[in-house]
Amino acid sequence: MIETLSLNIARAAMTAQSALAEAALSRADRPAALSADPLNVGPAMTSVMTSLASRPERLFQAQADLFGRYMTLWTDTARRAAGEDVPVTAAPDKRFKDPAWAENPMFDVMRQSYLVTADWMNTLISSADDVDPRTRRRAEFFTKLLTDAFSPSNFLASNPAALKALAETSGESLVKGMQNFAADLERGGGKLAISQADYGKFRVGENVATSPGQVVWRDELFELIQYDAATDKQRAIPLLIFPPWINKFYILDLQPANSMIRWLSEQGFTVFVCSWVNPDADKAAFGFDDYLEKGIYRATSRVMEQCGTDRLNTVGYCIGGTLMGAAMAHMAAKGDERINACTFFAAQHDFEEAGDLLLFTDDHWLAEIEGMMDEAGGVLPGSAMADTFNALRANDLIWSFFVSNYLMGKDPPSFDLLFWNADQTRMPKALHMAYLRKMYGQNALARGDFEIGGVRVDLSKVRTPIYAQASREDHIAPMNSVYRSTKLFGGPVTYTLAGSGHIAGVVNHPAAVKYQHWTNPDLPDTLAEWQAGAEQHPGSWWPHWAAWLHERSGDWVDARDPKKGALKPIEPAPGAYVKVKS
Repeated sequence: MIETLSLNIARAAMTAQSALAEAALSRADRPAALSADPLNVGPAMTSVMTSLASRPERLFQAQADLFGRYMTLWTDTARRAAGEDVPVTAAPDKRFKDPAWAENPMFDVMRQSYLVTADWMNTLISSADDVDPRTRRRAEFFTKLLTDAFSPSNFLASNPAALKALAETSGESLVKGMQNFAADLERGGGKLAISQADYGKFRVGENVATSPGQVVWRDELFELIQYDAATDKQRAIPLLIFPPWINKFYILDLQPANSMIRWLSEQGFTVFVCSWVNPDADKAAFGFDDYLEKGIYRATSRVMEQCGTDRLNTVGYCIGGTLMGAAMAHMAAKGDERINACTFFAAQHDFEEAGDLLLFTDDHWLAEIEGMMDEAGGVLPGSAMADTFNALRANDLIWSFFVSNYLMGKDPPSFDLLFWNADQTRMPKALHMAYLRKMYGQNALARGDFEIGGVRVDLSKVRTPIYAQASREDHIAPMNSVYRSTKLFGGPVTYTLAGSGHIAGVVNHPAAVKYQHWTNPDLPDTLAEWQAGAEQHPGSWWPHWAAWLHERSGDWVDARDPKKGALKPIEPAPGAYVKVKS
C-alpha cells in the first residue's frame, strides 16, 4: 500500500508539472497583463494602512484583541487536551464541515487560529473609517479574497478530508485531482479554468432549454422565440422577456421542473423571449442606441405583429431590466404606450449602492477592461465576466471546486445551473464601456443625465405599472439598490423581496417549496420601513407575480400557435444564437 501511495503521488506530481509546463508554453507568446495591479488594490491598501498608522491607539487595541483571542484559543486547547469538555470558540464554517476539523486537536487548532486571524484582519481593514468609503471597500474586498485563499482547507497538507481520501485511495484521489487540474488548464488555454459542472452532461436544446416553441424572428442582434401554449386559452396581452446579454436566456428554462418559461405558459400567458446574439468583433461598435432601436423597439414590434395586439407586457432581468427601464423612459418622452406593464427581476436603475461590482468601475480598472477588449477585437471575452462574478463569491465559486476537483479528485457535479453559469457570452465594447461608465461610474440614469436614442431620459415620466423583484442575498443587484430604483418611477410600483440570491432568488419554481418571499403593498421611503411592514410567505414569489400579471394581461383568447402567426417560424426553440460558445 505504501508503495502504491508513493507511486501515485509521483504520478500526480508529474501530471501537474507537465500541465504547468504546457500551460507556460501555450501562453509564452501572449502579451503580458496590461497592469501589474489591474484592480488598483495597492493604492487602496496604502490609504487604509496610512489611516491605521495615524491612529496607533487603534492598532494597539487591535493587537491586544488578537493576542486575547489567541490566549483564549490556547487555553481552551490545553483544557481540551486535558480532557475537559470545552465548547468550540470559533463560528461554524462550511469549509470545515468535515468532522475531523473538530475531532482532531491539530486540525481543530489550525481551523480556529485561521478563523480568528482572518476575522481579525478583515475587521481591522474595516475599522479605517476616515478613508473614502469606496477605497476602503476595495481594500476590504481584496483582504477577504486573500484570507479566503489562505484557508487551510485549500491545501492538501492541512485538509484532513483530502488527506483521508489520499490514504483511503492509496493516492488515486490525488492522481485524479491532478488530471482534473491538467484538463482545466488545457480547457483554459493555459489559464486555469476551474470546472464548476460536468459540462459533458448537458446539451442546450436536448436536456436544458427544452421548452417547446419556435424562433419566429431572427436578425443581427437577437432571435425572437415564441413558446407553445400549454393551455387552451391564453391571456390576450403577450409577455416578452428581455434577459441580460451578459448571460444566456435559458437560466429561465433549465429543466422542466424548474423552468419559469414553461410555468408561465402553464399559467396561460403567451410567452416570448429575446435571445440575444453572442456578439463578435463585428458588433464592437454596438451601444445602447443599437440595443434600444434594434433590440427593444424591434422585438416589441415583432411580438405585437405576431399576436395582432397594440400593446404587450415585458420583463427585464438584471442588465436587461436596466435597458428596459431606459427604454420605457424613452417611450414616455415620445408618447409611445406599447408597454402595458413591466416586471423587473433583480434590475437596477439607481446604482448608488450597487454592491461589490462598484469596485470594478474606477478609472484604472475601466482602462484595463478597455485594453482587454481591444486585444480581443472589440468584445469582452466571456471568461472575463465569469472571473469577475466568481471573485464576488470566491469560497462558493472558486475554492470549493478547487478543493473538490483537485485535492479530493472528485468529478464536477451534474448541476444545470452551474453549467449555465459557465456558458458565458461576449459583450460589445461600446455597450459595455457605456454601461460601466454611465451606470456604475456616473449613476447617470438615476440622476437624469443618461441619453439614449437621442433623448435625455427621465424615469419619473414612466407611468407604466411596474413589478420589481429583488432577492435578500443578492450580491450583484442588492435589495436596497433595487428598492432605491423603484423610487425613480412615476407610476405604481409593486416591490417583492425573495429569499436567496441573484439567481436562486429569481429561479424558484413553486413546486420546489424553497425559500420564502415578503410582500408589502406600500412603498415607503426606505427599504427598512418596507421590511417593517412586510408580510412573510413561504415558498416562491411566482404565484404572487402571476396574480399581478393576470390583472394586467387582458381577457382570455384562444391559445396562439407559434406556427400560425404573422411571422413565419424559422426553427424550433431554443434557436441557434443560444448555442454559440464564447
